[in-house]
Amino acid sequence: MPTLRLLLLALGAPALLALAEFDSLFAVLAALYTSAMAGLVWLERRLSNPPEAFHVERRHDQRLSLDADNVVTVVVQHRGARDTIIQLRDEPPDEWLYPLLHDAQRPAGPPIFRATLPARATQSFQYTVHPLRRGDYRFERVTLRWLGPLGLTWRQHRFDLTTPVQVYPNVIEVRKYDLLLRNNRLQDIGLRTARKFGEGREFERLRDYQPDDDYRHISWKATARRHRPITIEFESERSQTIFVAFDVGRMMSAPVGDMNRLDYVINAVLLFSYVVLGKGDRVGMMTFADQVAHYLEPKAGRAQFYRMLDWLYRVQAQPVEPDFGRALSYLKSKQRRRALVVVFTDLTGGLSMQRLAAGVIGLRPPHLPLVVTISDPALKALSERIPDNQAAAYERIVAQRLLDDRRAALQRLEMQGVLTLDVPASQLSAAIINRYLEIKARGML
Repeated sequence: MPTLRLLLLALGAPALLALAEFDSLFAVLAALYTSAMAGLVWLERRLSNPPEAFHVERRHDQRLSLDADNVVTVVVQHRGARDTIIQLRDEPPDEWLYPLLHDAQRPAGPPIFRATLPARATQSFQYTVHPLRRGDYRFERVTLRWLGPLGLTWRQHRFDLTTPVQVYPNVIEVRKYDLLLRNNRLQDIGLRTARKFGEGREFERLRDYQPDDDYRHISWKATARRHRPITIEFESERSQTIFVAFDVGRMMSAPVGDMNRLDYVINAVLLFSYVVLGKGDRVGMMTFADQVAHYLEPKAGRAQFYRMLDWLYRVQAQPVEPDFGRALSYLKSKQRRRALVVVFTDLTGGLSMQRLAAGVIGLRPPHLPLVVTISDPALKALSERIPDNQAAAYERIVAQRLLDDRRAALQRLEMQGVLTLDVPASQLSAAIINRYLEIKARGML
């Protein structure tokens, strides 16, 4: 491929041919000039590195995380004897490059890099991808261009690095939780330290004192040794059962921002289950629409987490109305031991709302039900917008009525002894974990 330098030099030949109208000597000069240019291009071709002088490799997690910045690294090894200017373009799946049009912060094309690669050196190029849907995808080839030693032409080669990749629920958030837990910084992701109630708990660990800690839990010996306040953290009761049931009916496929409700729920369920298993409790899961789709028996341990991860990867919404009565009756018949039953769904009102209320109320006793829903920030913003025309006024009235119906439905559930949680999608994971920790701390199970 010609460079701008070669194109500018090539303009000399037409100029000489134009002058040949006045003197035939310029025609000879034009022929010599063109031959010299051709000779330079041939010489650069001989001196330029062949494709075999480069080794290109792409590195990334085999399981990428949904709604997270996943790092992709392209490594170029240069085996040539001189420094070379290169251009590199990778081809991740198009679905990740051209997301929703309203989001101007996301990239609008394949990542392209330009660099000077030293002789016999290896250089890495990094970029991030942000998948918004679970499923199977594929990286395509990597295109590499390198400049010839005379700067006249680019050579190009496409390296066949076609690689299948899977997008799973957000595993990166789980790793982040582990890191923050080790550094006593869970508040960075919105998790609170639940206050402990009652006596007779077993020692779990020592940690730095937090402003809302009871001063009676300060370890004075550890404080004296470390020269800063240290709190004793007690162990909550273990081996309790937590059961997650989530609706995969048609309303769960409705979008909230960049993703649909179901994918937000799946990300939250994965992190929530990891925390539950880390606390020594058992966790089980069930998905349902018009009938029960999957049922996973409550178990403890790391193996259960990986079973859930593979299971959540495959869950898809179905274009039908959920049958809460059938699903929750099935759960109660299978799960005899008392459990915290967390039901993720969307409040649609009408007959569906009545069936949800009847189903979750029917779980008591022996279970403690908690209904979790995702609030819609767009609907809330619409209800608060000052209208400037008749259509906008009508939209605001409808939005306010929908929000009022939603609040009334949640209040009716709470009056029947059902716990509820209605939060924006961005706060879902932290909110459900905080509620679980509070329930355990209060001994409600």
